[in-house]
Amino acid sequence: MSTIRYRIQPSHPREHYYTVQCRLENPDPQGQVFRLPSWIRGSYLVRDFAKHVQELHASAGGNPLAIERLDKRSFRCAPCIGPLTLDYRVYAFDESVRKAFLDTRRGFFNASSLCYRADGTGDIEIDIEPPQDPACEGWRLATTLDPLQVDASGYGRYRAADYEDLIDHPVEMGRYARLDFDVDGIPHALVLSGRHAIDVPRITRDLTRICHVQRELFGQQPALREYLFLTYVTGNGYGGLEHRASTALICSRKDLPAPGDPRFTKDYRSFLGLCSHEYFHLWNVKRITAQRFLESDLAAEAYSRDLWHYEGLTSYYDDLFLLRAGVLDAPAYLDLVAENATRLQRTPGRLVQTLADSSFDTWIKYYQPDENTPNAGVSYYIKGGLASLCLDLQLRLHSKVTLDDVLRTLWQRYGAAGIGVPEGGLEQVAQELSGLDLREFFDELLRTTEELPLAELLAAFGVDSRQRPAVSDADAGGRVTGEAPGAWAGLKLRAGEMRIAYVAAGSPAAQAGLSVNDQLVAIDGLRIGPANGMALLAALPPGQPVTLHFFRGDELLEATLTPAAPPADTWTLTLVAAEGEVLARRMAWLGI
Repeated sequence: MSTIRYRIQPSHPREHYYTVQCRLENPDPQGQVFRLPSWIRGSYLVRDFAKHVQELHASAGGNPLAIERLDKRSFRCAPCIGPLTLDYRVYAFDESVRKAFLDTRRGFFNASSLCYRADGTGDIEIDIEPPQDPACEGWRLATTLDPLQVDASGYGRYRAADYEDLIDHPVEMGRYARLDFDVDGIPHALVLSGRHAIDVPRITRDLTRICHVQRELFGQQPALREYLFLTYVTGNGYGGLEHRASTALICSRKDLPAPGDPRFTKDYRSFLGLCSHEYFHLWNVKRITAQRFLESDLAAEAYSRDLWHYEGLTSYYDDLFLLRAGVLDAPAYLDLVAENATRLQRTPGRLVQTLADSSFDTWIKYYQPDENTPNAGVSYYIKGGLASLCLDLQLRLHSKVTLDDVLRTLWQRYGAAGIGVPEGGLEQVAQELSGLDLREFFDELLRTTEELPLAELLAAFGVDSRQRPAVSDADAGGRVTGEAPGAWAGLKLRAGEMRIAYVAAGSPAAQAGLSVNDQLVAIDGLRIGPANGMALLAALPPGQPVTLHFFRGDELLEATLTPAAPPADTWTLTLVAAEGEVLARRMAWLGI
């Protein structure tokens, strides 16, 4: 196996270019093939990273080599005696966690966006140089790549065991803040790029507790040299991508706890949930992973009907770990469950697409939503999380095992051994451990569009479920008080406009023939605007038709809208008095 070495220079931060050199000592004598991935693990959309590569040249012994394009992501160099050298530039101005970014404020990259894979190579070394632009003075580098020879700022030579190892350790550069903390003897750090103010003791304390309870679930495995939360703080952002010893996150400034502010805000709760979610992927996805994903060379889509297991189950546990860590109490945790149940209830597509199909169709649907997405499909995050809750409660109710036991077995059988989980693997393990015949139960959860048996399962654990109309547009579910509006049209408007952003399937607006991008101008001959439009619609008497005037394109149209009573699509969950077996079950699940 030939050694390959990469050199990465953040050479033109003002123009957003990395300069990359790839040097291969012993190229294939038949002509060396190089390839870039088409997608990155954990984000299920073909992104075609090769489209950002420019000015690609190959040489050997100082002489240029011919390059034969094989497809959109691959090429073959003419046969030569090594070393073979590739030189090219990569445009990097994607602020997401999935590609690469460079300007005079910060640099970030996943190696899958910068480094071509050379067929038949083994050991990998990567030299990362600091930027020379004066505006980037004082930049440091943070990554969990294995260091060989680096300076105090983190620049220098790293190594990777193979290409998969190389592309699973993102790199952050800039004048970031690094908040170090220890979890069970393992160094952890929250790396914050972007302007921010933060209560350092509070956030490191909370993250320590969350990471600890997760490691306890798996018996303090796997062993890690360190773990990094690489976080880009923006004015308005949210998201994350998991890696084998780190995660790349985006958050808003309001998500972080401000110094001197003791409130546990909804925004801070969301950030801790994001950290919990991505940290749990250390096990569920990065190590307990679908065989079909593990076998993929990232050239094309890898299809699985079990994505609900990897993302939905993680969504169930990310909030549950906040409870187990003592970051929030049981009523607040139930509010989170109620919010997710509300999101699902407000998605007409739950009655159209099954959870298994949602998993399979992620490549064309989840990451490419349009105005009809809520009517046509369901999220494997939201419904998958609630289905995982139902499974956990079903196991607790009818057997002596829990979903924790299923996960530990998946870890021991597949994750720790580096073996991919076959399709339906979680279903098989759950039945094996519990001794229950769960085939009909799983069919109902995953392969039908029947409503989830959430309310009846929660009742067996002393939790009362109530579905009610929303009291306002901001009512996302949970313990909210107020009076519901009088009427419901089943549409949403774009912020600050009278242009329709969404029409719910089967709603009064849909029956009236209204569509996305229609611009409402009048109700019964009276002009409406952004300041009063939704309020006027909500105040209409249910069942009484009104005349709407609206523009579709440049044409003024008229429609008759008959508002309905607001639907009971908002969930509230509350603890009720319990005793005996019900109380014991609830104590084991929620600790109260």
